Amino acid sequence: MSEPVQGASDSNEGPEPPVHGRHRRPAAGDPEATQVIGVEDVLAGTVLHEHPPRRHTPTRRDRPSPWKHPRDRVIAAAIAVVTVAAGVLVWAGSESHATVSEIATSPPALPAAPENVPGSLTELWQAPSGAAPVPLAEGSTAITASGGEVAGRDPLTGQVRWRYSRDLTLCTVGKAWSRAVAVYRKDGVNNESGCSEVVALDPDSGHRAAQRTGNAQLGTRLVTDGSYVTAFGPTLLTTWRDDLVQTVEYGRVPALVNPDKQPRTNCTYGSVAAASSRIGVIERCPGDPGDRLSVYRAVPKDADQPQVSYSQILPGVTGRMVAMSGEYAAVALADQHQLVCYGSDGDVAATYPLDLPANDLAHDPAGGVPATSSTGSGIYWFTGSRLMALSRDTLAPKWTLNTALGPGVEFDHQFVVPIDGGLAVLNEDNGSAIRTIAVNRHGYTGPVRLTALGPVLLEQRGDTVVALR
Repeated sequence: MSEPVQGASDSNEGPEPPVHGRHRRPAAGDPEATQVIGVEDVLAGTVLHEHPPRRHTPTRRDRPSPWKHPRDRVIAAAIAVVTVAAGVLVWAGSESHATVSEIATSPPALPAAPENVPGSLTELWQAPSGAAPVPLAEGSTAITASGGEVAGRDPLTGQVRWRYSRDLTLCTVGKAWSRAVAVYRKDGVNNESGCSEVVALDPDSGHRAAQRTGNAQLGTRLVTDGSYVTAFGPTLLTTWRDDLVQTVEYGRVPALVNPDKQPRTNCTYGSVAAASSRIGVIERCPGDPGDRLSVYRAVPKDADQPQVSYSQILPGVTGRMVAMSGEYAAVALADQHQLVCYGSDGDVAATYPLDLPANDLAHDPAGGVPATSSTGSGIYWFTGSRLMALSRDTLAPKWTLNTALGPGVEFDHQFVVPIDGGLAVLNEDNGSAIRTIAVNRHGYTGPVRLTALGPVLLEQRGDTVVALR
C-alpha cells in the first residue's frame, strides 16, 4: 500500500481548508503552481513581489487636449494678437524705425587741384545746410545738414550719394576724426531739454561709425583739437573721444553721482577753444571780480573729476576765447583792448594791443566757438569785421586784413579769404594781396565760411552751402 501524497487528505471530506494567515503552496504539477507571483511574508503581512508591476506613463494621446474648449482657443488667439501688437508698437517707436540710413559705395576720385587758384570761379550747385555752422567736406564728399538729415554729396554736382536722417532735429554738425559728427535734439538725463543723441558718420559711405547718448545743451556747437571733440553749453562742456565715449564733463553735470568733483558748478560759460588734449573756457562765476580763464585736460586721471591745469581771474568781464595752440591760450580782453597769451602754467606770456571796432567783441561768439581756421603755418581769427593772422607757435599777431568776411583756407595751394564781392588770394607771411577773384553772391552780404575739397571751394553763406570751381 503506497504512502499518501503530502498535503492531501486520506479521507473523502474534500480539500484541506487553508491555515489562517497563510496560503497553500501548490504542489508540483498543480495548475495553480504557474500562477504564483509572490511569497507572503507572514511576519510583515505583505506580499514581496519578485518583479514589481510597471507604472503606466500617460502618452500625449492619453492627455486631455488644451484646445478642448472653444474658450481656450479664443484666449490663446487674444494673447497672440496682443503680443504681435506690442511688437509692432515697440518697432514703431524704436530708433531703427525712426532712422533712414542710405549707404553709398566708395565715390570716384576727385580731379587734382590746380597749382593756383583760377582767375574766375563758376557756381556748381547750392544746398541748404543750416544745421552746420561751417561748410563740411572730407574724403571725396561734401556734407550738408538741414532739419534732421545729414547728406553726403558729390562735390562737383551736388547729387546726394548717401543720407542719414532721424525723426529728430539736428542741433549741430561738425567734423572730427575724418568723419561727420551729428548731434540731435533729444531730452537727456532727468528729461532736461538738450541734444543727447550723437552719431559719427563715414563721409564717403554714410555708414554709421559710432553712436552714443551724451549730455550736450541746446545751442551747442562743437570744437575739436583733432583727437577729442567738446560740445559747448552755457553751463556744461562735454568731451568725447573718437568712439564717442565720454572722457570728461565740466560744469553743471546732470544726475551728479559724486558731489564736490566739479571745481565750480554755478558758473556760466562764454567761449571755448581746444588744442593738444586741453580745453580752455571763459567762466563767469558768482563772487569773482572778473571773468575766469580755466584750462583742463580732455582726459583726466579721475574720470569723475576734471583735471584743471590752471584757472586765472581775468581783468574785467569781457573776456573772449580766441585760440589755443600747443601750451598757449589766447584771450581777447575787450575793455582793455588787448590780446593776452597765457602759458602752460597760467602766467601771462605776452600781451598785444587790439585795434578793433567795439562791436566785434561786444558779444560772445555764436555757440561759444570763435570763428577761426588754421593752416600749416598760421591760425586765422575772424573778429567780426577783420581777419587777424596769428603765429601757430606762439599765437602772436602777424597781420590784419580789414575787408574780410571770414577766416581763410588753403585752396589750390594758395591762401584764400572771403571779402566783399569775392575772394582775395593772400601771402600768408605778410597778408599782402596777390590778386582778387570776383564771386557773385546774389545779394548776400553776411559772414562767409570756407572749406576746400580738391578743385572745389565751398562757401557757407548763412544757411546755404555753395560750391564753386
